[in-house]
Amino acid sequence: MPAVKTLLDLAPALLFFGAYLARDIYVATAVLIAALFGVVAAYWLWKRELHKGHLVAAVLAAVLGGVTLYVHDPVFIKLKPTAVYAVFALALIASHFVGGRVLMQRLGEKALPLPEPLWRRLNLAWAAFFVGCAALNLYVAEAYDEATWVKFKTFGFSALMLLFMLAHAPFVSRYLPQQN
Repeated sequence: MPAVKTLLDLAPALLFFGAYLARDIYVATAVLIAALFGVVAAYWLWKRELHKGHLVAAVLAAVLGGVTLYVHDPVFIKLKPTAVYAVFALALIASHFVGGRVLMQRLGEKALPLPEPLWRRLNLAWAAFFVGCAALNLYVAEAYDEATWVKFKTFGFSALMLLFMLAHAPFVSRYLPQQN
């Protein structure tokens, strides 16, 4: 059911974008908070487990989005992607020092049997990617107008993530199960 997971992952960003186009950043922020907690609930109902990435995003959106709504200043919701990417990067980096396997290996080894050194490199690559995304979000939020930031947040990061995943293909393809 990868289509359901993809829809769950994309829905909050698309709802945020639609609410921004229809109203403003404040309505969009409230919609984003509700949508992220909706995704946490939907994932729970679907899989009977909490998806930690969705939960982190929902909590950070509630905190930073709540401050945005309270003080009526969009700067705080603009920090949400940076905070989420920073948490993800820190978790990936910390996994090199805690536990027997890195986080990427724990998440993906059932679907993709890779050698331990490759998992460690992939884990570090994703950590670096998330650090770069955190910094890029700060840059776009500061250097461009709000509408540009909203578009980049909604579509730019999704495109970057897709390209980053595709860039892994040459390194992992030889470990994929062969079709007869």
